[in-house]
Amino acid sequence: MRRKPTIRDVAAEAGVSRGTVSRVINGGRWVSPEAQTAVEEAIRRTGYTTNHHARSLATGRANSLAFLLTEPQHLLFADPTFALLLRGAAEALSHRSMTLVLLVAGTPTERANVAHFVSAGHVDGVLLISSHESDPLLVDLLASGIPTVCCGIPLGHEDEVSTVSVDEIESARMMTRYLRNHGHRRIAMIAGPHDTPGGRFRLVGFRDEMGEDFVADLVEEGDYSQESGAAAMARLLERTTDIDAVFAASDLMAAGAIATLRKAGLRVPEDIAVSGFDDSGLAANQEPPLTTIRQPWDRISEEMVDLLLDVIAGAPQRSVTLPTTLIVRETA
Repeated sequence: MRRKPTIRDVAAEAGVSRGTVSRVINGGRWVSPEAQTAVEEAIRRTGYTTNHHARSLATGRANSLAFLLTEPQHLLFADPTFALLLRGAAEALSHRSMTLVLLVAGTPTERANVAHFVSAGHVDGVLLISSHESDPLLVDLLASGIPTVCCGIPLGHEDEVSTVSVDEIESARMMTRYLRNHGHRRIAMIAGPHDTPGGRFRLVGFRDEMGEDFVADLVEEGDYSQESGAAAMARLLERTTDIDAVFAASDLMAAGAIATLRKAGLRVPEDIAVSGFDDSGLAANQEPPLTTIRQPWDRISEEMVDLLLDVIAGAPQRSVTLPTTLIVRETA
């Protein structure tokens, strides 16, 4: 029978040291692009496969990361942003021969189970995809010393954990500025939950850019879902009829707002302009297509994985802030 290829065989084929091969297999950090390519091609030519069980025994690591969503389970499928982040993280780990474990903790029982699972060493670290200011799970993760990277700035724990986020405040200012530059003055906002970073900081950016034109009664709060956007728009219309634009803190809430406006006999954008936030795929397929803020989903996932692997390796805490892009379509 043909002998199973080893790291020594891959190193000889690639013309590099066994240490370089090992570093490529374990994530590719501190390896030149040329060596990375040579090792990956040598792995394909030799047919080498990693013995994950043996490596876990030798290193004491699970060779897997958790994708942890602290929201109700149905939102994993209802909100396309979570699917984009999940796909990006899975792709980033597949290149490193690592496993992604999906965990959902939307109830107290689920949070307790997740805390027990990760503290038992079944994963090497946690990609925390959503965080609420009052949620005790992040406190438990930090107290247990579990390497964690947050998507977005976790309110109340900004200096305690590594993060990957977009500039929420400036992004909201950019959209508000765009609406104002197109002649809109009575601009309403459907903000996200105030105990989430997106809900809080996007409202800050909107308020700052509106300046003296900011009207507190033109702000309603939703939970990022389409249903909450529709309900928030209905509440706004009950209070006033002179709104000329709406900025929703998510594309789903913007879609809900458009549905409510149509029921009220109002046209978008002829009567009221509408804009969203995310550009998760829904915006381009909305009728009419939605003007929105695009988050760099692939980069967010990739940066989170890279940052978490660095934290696991002992690197100091750090945070990454990524730019967004204004995407102009037909609704505004």
